[in-house]
Amino acid sequence: MIIHKTFSKTDLIEMIIDLNLPVVYSHQDSKSDIHQKLKECLKKELEFTTNFYKIENKDGLINYLEQNNPKKILSIKEKQNVMKICKKIIQYCKSNYDLTATDYLTQRDLIDDLDYIKQFGDIPSVRRCCKLMNKDVKCGGVQFKALISPKMQKELDEKKKTKEIKNYSMTVKYATDDSPIVLYFD
Repeated sequence: MIIHKTFSKTDLIEMIIDLNLPVVYSHQDSKSDIHQKLKECLKKELEFTTNFYKIENKDGLINYLEQNNPKKILSIKEKQNVMKICKKIIQYCKSNYDLTATDYLTQRDLIDDLDYIKQFGDIPSVRRCCKLMNKDVKCGGVQFKALISPKMQKELDEKKKTKEIKNYSMTVKYATDDSPIVLYFD
C-alpha cells in the first residue's frame, strides 16, 4: 500500500485521531515515520466507528489513502484563479448587482463562474459569494450553496456555538443625596 503524497503529516495525524486508530505517534515524527506506523497499523484487525471521512472498513481506508487527498484539490495557481473569480463576483454584489460595473457580459457568465467556484466551499470567500448571490433577485430565486467538507462544517458549527450572544441585564440604583449611581450586572 502506498499513501498518496498529497496527504501531509498533519492530515494523517488528524485522520488517526478521528478514526481512533491504534497508532502511537509523536509530533516529532516525520511524515515518513507516520506513513510507516499507519502501514503497520493497517496489518492489524481494525474496527471503525462513525467518522467524518465516512470510512467503514480497512479496505475503504486503504482506498482513501491511495487517492488524492480531497482537502488538497487546488494547486496554488488554481486557488488564485478561484480567488480572482470570487473578487469579481463580490464586486458585482457590492455594486448593487449591476453587470455594467463588472467584467461580466451576461448574467449567464456570472452564474457559470459561481457554479464553478461553489465546489470549493471550504474557502471562506466562496461561501461569501454564494451567500451574497442568494440575495440577487435577477437569478430568479436560484439558491447557490457552497459544497463544504464535513470536517469544515464541523469547524463552522463549533465556531457558531462559541459565538452565542449572551444577554446581560442591568439594574440601576440611582443616587440619593451624596451617594453615587450604582450599576448592577447579572
